[in-house]
Amino acid sequence: MDRLDNTVRPYAWGSTTAIPALLSTAPTGEPQAEMWMGAHPGAPSRVDRGQGAQPLSELIAADPEAELGAPAVAKFGPRLPFLLKILAAGAPLSLQVHPDLAQAKEGYEAEERAGVPIDAPHRNYKDANHKPELICALTPFDGLCGFRAPSEAADLLAALGVDSLKPYVDILRARPEEAALREVLTAVLTADPAQMRTTVTESAAAAERLGGAHAPYAQIAQHYPGDPGVIAAMLLNHVQLQPGEALFLGAGVPHAYLSGMGVEIMANSDNVLRCGLTPKHVDVPELLKIVRFEPTGPGVLRPEASESGEELYETPIDEFRLSRYALPADATPVDLPATTPQILLCTAGTPTAGELQLTPGQSVFVPAGEKATLTGPGTVFRATVVA
Repeated sequence: MDRLDNTVRPYAWGSTTAIPALLSTAPTGEPQAEMWMGAHPGAPSRVDRGQGAQPLSELIAADPEAELGAPAVAKFGPRLPFLLKILAAGAPLSLQVHPDLAQAKEGYEAEERAGVPIDAPHRNYKDANHKPELICALTPFDGLCGFRAPSEAADLLAALGVDSLKPYVDILRARPEEAALREVLTAVLTADPAQMRTTVTESAAAAERLGGAHAPYAQIAQHYPGDPGVIAAMLLNHVQLQPGEALFLGAGVPHAYLSGMGVEIMANSDNVLRCGLTPKHVDVPELLKIVRFEPTGPGVLRPEASESGEELYETPIDEFRLSRYALPADATPVDLPATTPQILLCTAGTPTAGELQLTPGQSVFVPAGEKATLTGPGTVFRATVVA
């Protein structure tokens, strides 16, 4: 197995302290938003097999079956199909959705035919893959996930007492659920920008006064004053995860992470359509094709424990599989299945993977076919695939 040297991405919304605290390093004063583990071309992990550091992506490309195993290559192609991250949000991320696989392929091919440069700021589809994802909280974690029932959203908006919100309240109370959510989100995102800035400013002030269920939206507005995403966010469920709890974000589900640190895993894709809380491009017509206008609960996941001690977060897709082991010092060594590639990430303690001792924030890549044994004490997340 290979110890990974990982890149930390300095996105503006990142916490300046959470990842340094996990890694026991000094803060730099700059945001440290995400630490990437895997073979994504944007920031592949580096490994050293005695010939100097090399990107994991290059090692996999040189011999995919040796690194990933024949079944994974046959199912997903000659690349690691997931990206594992530690995510630390010090400010809200953009409100966004991801396409399903068919939508991603269609959108990517259409933009390729149209000659839209891959790095163009208005490009929606960077690749032809979908991007389901799972976030597991390491600290208390706040987010938005999926639509509220329209009647609940209407009550939340009505309580603000802002006149310009009354048409949205009426629609949410009078129209069928899916039609109401579609009509209001469309209206919010296509409203006159100057009028919407006024609405958001008045709404944020009212939310600040009211507190309680409105408090998260006042805080969002502090980071994104005048942004229509502040109103759109009120259509969504606010969810607070405790450490160990998780959310699965499937295609078309609007969501945003607000604060906290977690382990995130996703299919290897950069396809994001934004709804707000961002200075970046918002393509409203394309967004409306992707969003699933279905009220639903956030669906908080708790891991299912097996006799081996593995605690699995069940998801309906095969590109990734995330589980964790909480191992006491006297735990029986755990032999991990060796049929698929895996990344092991330590988040607490000083466990040992094979012959490598890990500390919080350290990780290893285990090629398919290589035996890996875990011993405690500590907590280890295991990322792999279903092949």
